[in-house]
Amino acid sequence: MEKILVTGAGGYVGSALVAELISQNYEVVALDTYWYGESVFNNYQSNQNLKIVKGDIRNEKLLKEIIKDIYCVVHLACISNDPSFDLNPLLGKSINLDSFEPLVKICKNAKVSKFIYASSSSVYGVKDEMQVTEELPVDPLTDYSKYKAECELILDNYIDRDFSGLIYRPATVCGVSSRQRFDLSVNILTNHALNKNKITVFGGSQYRPNLHIKDMVTAYMVAIRANKELINGKKYNVGGENLSLSEISNVVSEVTGVTNIDYQNSNDLRSYRINSQKIENELNFTPVYSVRDAVSELRNAIISGDFSSPLTNPMYFNIARMKQLDLA
Repeated sequence: MEKILVTGAGGYVGSALVAELISQNYEVVALDTYWYGESVFNNYQSNQNLKIVKGDIRNEKLLKEIIKDIYCVVHLACISNDPSFDLNPLLGKSINLDSFEPLVKICKNAKVSKFIYASSSSVYGVKDEMQVTEELPVDPLTDYSKYKAECELILDNYIDRDFSGLIYRPATVCGVSSRQRFDLSVNILTNHALNKNKITVFGGSQYRPNLHIKDMVTAYMVAIRANKELINGKKYNVGGENLSLSEISNVVSEVTGVTNIDYQNSNDLRSYRINSQKIENELNFTPVYSVRDAVSELRNAIISGDFSSPLTNPMYFNIARMKQLDLA
């Protein structure tokens, strides 16, 4: 079975992906700074197929040491989303952009066969089109999304027949993970419903693309298994349901039984929907889970007490944790 390097392995999606790879008997090198804790892989400590590496993606010496015999790299490591990035733009640039080309060079020189990059659907900016497809030009509006778009171009410059590159532009992920986040729209609303008995919606008419975390993991597994010639140079939107914030809040209300929905004005009127038909047509990937499934799973986990202080624990909130680590 091939050996996979996952960067950002201790993150919200990374920890779920590593767990799936281990269950499928892949050898995994899990690289992360583990700012959000090392306990995410407690259940796999004795697993011979998992090598946990605590380190920084900017450490080129370390990268060269761990890249040996790697078949595929799934690059998830980044300062995630605009608010977290804006907290420390220089840190964000050094991790999200400056470290990217050195990583790609190291991978190519080490004869890595396949490189999968987690970009973002935010690279499209604000679009008037009802369905945003991969054929539309990118128009990133923030440094976070601009650097994602720049990294796409960098990867394009390095791929060839031997070094295959794939770019995913995911929707906003939702659901339960061993490295839980409660600063993403579906997760926020569900957390507040159950722990504040109120769902606060800023705006409501804005549309957001959403994707269940289990489907996000499946999409990466599809890419890892895909023929490298088939995916080389491709860019794919990866989305599930395009829902307005009002529609999301209604789902949360129905699942949790909390009917107190408080609508407030918002300055953030960004609204977009992504079309994910291309990945279905070319890679046969279709999401299986819904936002309602994510809310139900979150509700069950919160009610079961799986999360410690879910409203205030910095480990569930990127900005709070970065401040706690003095990274702001």
